[in-house]
Amino acid sequence: MENELGKNKKSRRTYGFDEIALCPSIITVNPEDCNTAVTIAGIKLEIPIIASAMDSCISPQTAALMSKYGGLGVLNLQGIQTRYDNVGKIYDQIASVSKDEYVVLMQKLYEEPVKNELIKKRIREIKDAGGVAAVSSIPQQAEELAPIAKDAGVDIFVIQSTVISTRHKSVRSKPLDLAKFTKNIGLPVVVGNCATYDVALELMSQGIAALMVGIGPGAACTSRGVLGIGVPMATCIADCAAARDVYYKETGKYIPIIGDGGMAVGGDICKAIACGADAVMVGSPIAKCAEAPGKGYHWGMATPNATLPRGSRIKVGTVGTLKEILLGPARYDDGSMNFIGALKTSMGTLGASNIKEMQQVEVIIAPSILTEGKVYQKAQALGMYK
Repeated sequence: MENELGKNKKSRRTYGFDEIALCPSIITVNPEDCNTAVTIAGIKLEIPIIASAMDSCISPQTAALMSKYGGLGVLNLQGIQTRYDNVGKIYDQIASVSKDEYVVLMQKLYEEPVKNELIKKRIREIKDAGGVAAVSSIPQQAEELAPIAKDAGVDIFVIQSTVISTRHKSVRSKPLDLAKFTKNIGLPVVVGNCATYDVALELMSQGIAALMVGIGPGAACTSRGVLGIGVPMATCIADCAAARDVYYKETGKYIPIIGDGGMAVGGDICKAIACGADAVMVGSPIAKCAEAPGKGYHWGMATPNATLPRGSRIKVGTVGTLKEILLGPARYDDGSMNFIGALKTSMGTLGASNIKEMQQVEVIIAPSILTEGKVYQKAQALGMYK
């Protein structure tokens, strides 16, 4: 539905997770019987949670643990894991610097070149620990890095940038031919990020295995403030999921949608799937786990940009183990732990036996959902207001 923003500009109303709620039906399911499995890039995940390709979240060890617990972790091929052999020292520097100095430090640390031998080493570490090896690159370096990753035994290659396009204009460099890349690389290619129906539909025609959607909602991301772009996640996911369904109807090819960013608690994940996501990608919740390499800190992928940083280093603390955050038991009452317990309980309450049924539940516009009746929690900084 179009609104008039001004005499010369039309707009439409969009929605974020905090403005919607999931409406129960007459059917309920025992949560223990709810199936959260999903297939992404040809690999079956028992839980629909992917850990972001962020240096604060994913090391080879946490990537392997994500696989162990049924999810997936993505390693950033342009992060400090592939720039430094002794990464522990680097993480110590990032955790110890003051908030006024961290951007300059990040820019300096990320000037160190990416080393091909470290790419191979990190992938082997994931595989040797029994994990599915998924790695991420920006489009400009995908053609260079993908063959190296493939030779090392990578399972999934992710191409990721703030916004990705098939119609990139450049007079200084040749843009990535995405269709040619996906056809020739011999690996399942996941692509992100986008936020609209039309772009999602066009990207799906390029031979991709899955599509990440969401621009700027991450806890550490400042792209929305720096660039002024983005679409609130509930609308973004619903629009891109509609493109997925149209593409499937027209071609018979199902391209999973991964809601990327803006999810801090279990309820956000439930809402993302109800809006149409097949899986979700989360960063800050994973950065809170005891096994995360970031030492209680979390930072955006564009934080170290040499000319226009678009990410903060935020302190998230450590709340528990990765297993507790994903599978429980939860130590807190605010939804920050046991995401799958929350998802299964929500699915059971809504009468959804699996992810596809969860995508069909009723979603209502409910701007008071987080405030109604919560006076004491707010006043005492408890529960949802910690």
